[in-house]
Amino acid sequence: MVFRSPYPDVEIPDVSLPDFLFADLGDRADRPALVDGVSGAALTYAELAAAVDRVAAALAERGIRKGDVVGILCPNSPRFAVVYHGVLRAGAVATTINGLYTAHEIAAQLADSGAKLLFTVAALLGTAEPAAAEAGIADVVLLFADDTAPGRPTVDDLLASTAPVPDVRIDPAVDLAVLPYSSGTTGRAKGVMLTHRNLVANLCQTTPALELFRAVRVLAVLPFFHIYGMNSVLNHGLHTGSTVVTMPRFDLAAFLGVIARHRTERVYIAPPVAVMLAKHPMVDDYDLSALQLLFCGAATLDEELAGAVAERLGCIVHQGYGMTELSPVSHVIPDLRPDVPLGTCGVPIPNLECRLIDPATGEDLGVGERGELLCRGPNVMTGYLNNPEATAATLDEDGYLHTGDVAVFDERGFITIVDRVKELIKYKGYQVPPAELEALLLTHPGIADAAVVGVADSEGEEVPKAFVVRQEGEPGLDGRQVMDFVAERVAPHKKVRLVEFLDAIPKSASGKILRRELRAR
Repeated sequence: MVFRSPYPDVEIPDVSLPDFLFADLGDRADRPALVDGVSGAALTYAELAAAVDRVAAALAERGIRKGDVVGILCPNSPRFAVVYHGVLRAGAVATTINGLYTAHEIAAQLADSGAKLLFTVAALLGTAEPAAAEAGIADVVLLFADDTAPGRPTVDDLLASTAPVPDVRIDPAVDLAVLPYSSGTTGRAKGVMLTHRNLVANLCQTTPALELFRAVRVLAVLPFFHIYGMNSVLNHGLHTGSTVVTMPRFDLAAFLGVIARHRTERVYIAPPVAVMLAKHPMVDDYDLSALQLLFCGAATLDEELAGAVAERLGCIVHQGYGMTELSPVSHVIPDLRPDVPLGTCGVPIPNLECRLIDPATGEDLGVGERGELLCRGPNVMTGYLNNPEATAATLDEDGYLHTGDVAVFDERGFITIVDRVKELIKYKGYQVPPAELEALLLTHPGIADAAVVGVADSEGEEVPKAFVVRQEGEPGLDGRQVMDFVAERVAPHKKVRLVEFLDAIPKSASGKILRRELRAR
């Protein structure tokens, strides 16, 4: 059975993302496009479009050509948007990187993507420089002129370029725009190949349901390196003529202060922020009366929690579903549908076909039955970079993407995510691939075998738990030593939070870790 959107299919323009957003500014030209939530500095749409052209020209002048990959390791700011769209305007591909990554993790992404240049900020040079060196990148450009890093090229230098804007012909359906990294349904992080058409399509697909997202003030605290912040917040805000107010990182007091000061009407968050908004006494100290809609994504939001936030803030609280491989949205609760239960992820977006299958047999399932969610549409990735095996395991011959999540459709067409087929752990909305942590644990001389699964902690948050088999002769190895070993080598969200020692890791006859048995413990 195929499940479809209650909305009719939409037309998707055959253009690049920069042309889609900036070719015809109309009455948006003098409207603020981006505002730095901390300093208040603003860029109008006309200024943004001009800056994007200058960066594209300067990149071409530096030898960046169509199809080249450029790394962006920067916190949210208006200049992130300038650089990001400048890269795409030059015909290059942006690979956006988590600012919490270690130098080794950054280098791995730069090397795997084949990046030729890296944008960063002075505060991240301590990891960016060794990472660039390890990946063989000599060209590192700072977003801002900063006297703590004198003599380095900056975006100001690029904006001063008088070179012509490159005349690049983009085939939207074929040419890549971005290479964010995702663990997909399992394994290590992989480069997700998203074309210009993928991103443009998802903006067009989500617009009919997001009726309150028109020329409003949108808070962008979700990181732009993540596809959620990148396309659903930044690009969709620009598409709808809104003003995107940026924050470089989340801090509750600063977050509440920006909402109050800038009167932001629409705010995008992940579930951990919803918990604070429901319970923290600080919330009552700020005027949040401008807030119309709070949208939660990246992980499932509990219906009771959503209701508590909505009641306390006096606004609409909705959620949706998606993944990097879907550019990212596939399902959403429409803005003006109060009949949709808060615990669901809403309805499929236009131009999308969904199926539910039995994970064991592949048999199609219907209304009220639980099965793995499959999606097919113009927003589905073209595949994983240099990884045909992972691509084949995720995209089937009919073009359906196997999400690895178990869902159920009710008789009204609303979808609820109820379980997970895939091994991926979601910690505070961030992806944690068990295989990466397992490989790291096995490098410890005192560990003979290891497995990692996601388990619920005392607050209901999914956290990585390691099951460890000690090497013979290593009886003194304890949980704290294991956690410290991992913490020194990975980004904070990937830390192992719990450790249990076993005599053996349960595995199938083929040697596959039996994760369900471990989770059942």
